Amino acid sequence: MDKIFFRNQVLDALNSMERAQHEKWSSCIAERVIASEEFRNAETIGITLSRFPEIETRNIIESAWQVGKRVAVPKCIHSTREMDFRLIQSYGQLETVYLDLLEPIVGETISIKKEAIDLQIVPGVVFSEEGYRIGFGGGYYDRYLQDYQGSTLSLAFDCQIGYEVPVETHDIPVRKIYTEQREILCAK
Repeated sequence: MDKIFFRNQVLDALNSMERAQHEKWSSCIAERVIASEEFRNAETIGITLSRFPEIETRNIIESAWQVGKRVAVPKCIHSTREMDFRLIQSYGQLETVYLDLLEPIVGETISIKKEAIDLQIVPGVVFSEEGYRIGFGGGYYDRYLQDYQGSTLSLAFDCQIGYEVPVETHDIPVRKIYTEQREILCAK
């Protein structure tokens, strides 16, 4: 099976999930992350602004702001498939770009180097127990994580876990995955 098949299969399941269930499980996952050692110890967190059917990230962002952490969200550079993480202090510093993604407004935010990000929350669609993931197909995080030294974790519903993800030489696994039911310490 290939990545496109797995991605489409899981996205179909996520898109058919009832909104109330999605919200309940997203909240449970956010609570687990906020209580985690990685979150507590991080001064700066890299995270995306989710959109359905992804796990909701706003609770994590708002909790980070409430305890004085810095939040960095990516601005995608399509020509190079790289990301420029920029510090935001409010949702008002975001704009809607292609595919209805929310990204930082360059003129209102400050770019931050990856070395300054303590915890990177890595999005994905499909995950293996070892922390390998299939994302949305752009390869942005594969490039970004190549020399990233901080902590990595992903958010997922249990139905997204347990697949045999095809692994390529450039793939970097996340260290932990938080679901509505468990915390998975990934091998490697």
